[in-house]
Amino acid sequence: MTKKQWAFSKNQIMTPRVEATDAAKEIIDQLREEHGELMFHQSGGCCDGSSPMCFPKGDLMINETDVYLGTIHGCEFYMSKDQFEYWKHTQLTVDITSGRGSSFSLEIPLGIRFVIKSRMYTEEEAKTLSPTRSGEQ
Repeated sequence: MTKKQWAFSKNQIMTPRVEATDAAKEIIDQLREEHGELMFHQSGGCCDGSSPMCFPKGDLMINETDVYLGTIHGCEFYMSKDQFEYWKHTQLTVDITSGRGSSFSLEIPLGIRFVIKSRMYTEEEAKTLSPTRSGEQ
């Protein structure tokens, strides 16, 4: 990257890879009050494993098979590398829906579950995506 490109990219507003709705943020606040710092992981598994799962920060071991996508409402958000390859062209939005899931995610006892909504990036957004990194960093 040239010095000029670096200066331009430093001043650019980056397009987030993951966001959260206001409803999801309210639940995150409620869970944070009860459990402390939180983290999210979207695995490439089946069933509820393909939903965003919320854990106390540090309860799930993150390693080189995971990709850090950014933060939502102060919580780090990770996804398995395999899943990221499939979703890398889409912006993810964490939302909630009523109904119990069958996972270990912290919101399940509240009778709700986190869900992912996605949309393709525009050409302009794709040029300014926030960087990712390996989960082990």
